[in-house]
Amino acid sequence: MHLALLPEERAARDPLGPGLSDDRTTLDNTAFAVRVRTAAAVLRAHGVSRGDVVAVLLPNRAELVIALFAAWRLGAALTPVNPALTVDEARYQIADAGARVVVGEAGGELVTLDVNDLADPRKAGDAGDDASSDHPDDSALALLIYTSGTTGRPKGVMLDHGNVRAMTEMIVSRLDIGPRDHSLLILPLFHVNGIVVSILSPLRAGGRATIAGRFSATTFFETVERVRPTYFSAVPAIYAMLAGLPADVRPDVSSLRVAVCGAAPMPAQLIARFEERYGVPLVEGYGLSEGTCATTTNPLDGRRKPGTVGLPLPGQRVALMDPQGRIVADGPGEVVVQGPNVMRGYLNRPEETAATIVDGWLHTGDVGRFDEDGYLVLVDRIKDMIIRGGENLYPKEIENALHAHPAVLEAAVVGAPDAVLGEIPVAFVTLYPGAHATVDDLTAHCAERLAKIKVPARIDIRDELPKNPVGKLDKPTLRRELAPTG
Repeated sequence: MHLALLPEERAARDPLGPGLSDDRTTLDNTAFAVRVRTAAAVLRAHGVSRGDVVAVLLPNRAELVIALFAAWRLGAALTPVNPALTVDEARYQIADAGARVVVGEAGGELVTLDVNDLADPRKAGDAGDDASSDHPDDSALALLIYTSGTTGRPKGVMLDHGNVRAMTEMIVSRLDIGPRDHSLLILPLFHVNGIVVSILSPLRAGGRATIAGRFSATTFFETVERVRPTYFSAVPAIYAMLAGLPADVRPDVSSLRVAVCGAAPMPAQLIARFEERYGVPLVEGYGLSEGTCATTTNPLDGRRKPGTVGLPLPGQRVALMDPQGRIVADGPGEVVVQGPNVMRGYLNRPEETAATIVDGWLHTGDVGRFDEDGYLVLVDRIKDMIIRGGENLYPKEIENALHAHPAVLEAAVVGAPDAVLGEIPVAFVTLYPGAHATVDDLTAHCAERLAKIKVPARIDIRDELPKNPVGKLDKPTLRRELAPTG
């Protein structure tokens, strides 16, 4: 079954079964399919056809998913735009993607199609959606996901239908998602994790999805108790906030069979703290947009090993490569990936595509090693490595040492320029609510666990750390703070 036909297939199989919900809308399978058909007709009336790109500039809401399937119904692709971008940033993505229309809330400066019009058949005129019976083949573009742009202008990651189909198959298999599953989406829908893990995979497996609005740690468990999901996917920063809630917060989480973590490595201590507090198994995974979301996960039923990101998903090959391009057995080395999930390339950037996909291997930019059981352990990002007096230091090792202190909630270590040593490690940390630790405490704690050269030259305890739109700790912002001025 092609994903473009999923709403129709679900309506035919279970017309009144639950399909898609958000804070304002609840759609059974039939209503979902009707909304997609109507939206496709409206898009067609606005000139969208096979091979075009539809940009959607919306916060998390059901209409974004409806627009996705409507675009696919017409043989078009979708690029989701982060609504928090500035007008110039959003304009860049829309222009780079070559979007035919921009769907958004009325009054938006860049919006060419009011999202409310997608539900109004009158806006289609006589166009009809004219959905082709020969749905898009696997090589057709499905999604244009833009990178965060921390190393320059954001790049459009081209994911075709074959990539998306393969990834949803892998996720459904590894997480054992079935018709009884109900996903609660709390990650942004402009990110591939939210689209693939929390929307497409449960819908494909016959389950359902509920889209939450902006995440709030103080109201999250109220939503869980009301909606009764079976799983959700989040990032380490969210789990840190949930683990740090006051002790008198004791929610009913009996509906949850698993929680999923991705987007950034999660400290083993935080995994243990979350699991012990809430009794929900937490499965950590690893991947990137260029790999359509996930490459490895800890097994749900097998041995889960905190501190690793698990085993390769079925259908993917994961290896380690040295700087000369040779595969090495155990590592450390750069993590490289092969599989049907690997992107087609970066839009209109052949040189960067060629530098990222070499001889069929997707180069991730992450340094890793395999443990004795074949589980992948991430050492750090290559670009995050700190060179202190000629010695290579990996911030993740220092961060792990800081996380071993019971008061530390979050830790980010970056290199600061130094006139003598080149770079020195500087740590930024936040503490659990009610916990206490001084800079001297944390420095002594690190000195007990790390070689002297790895002990942070400075530790800055803050109320909060900067995060990027996906919820990852924003190290580029911290590096800019440390850059010399004048």
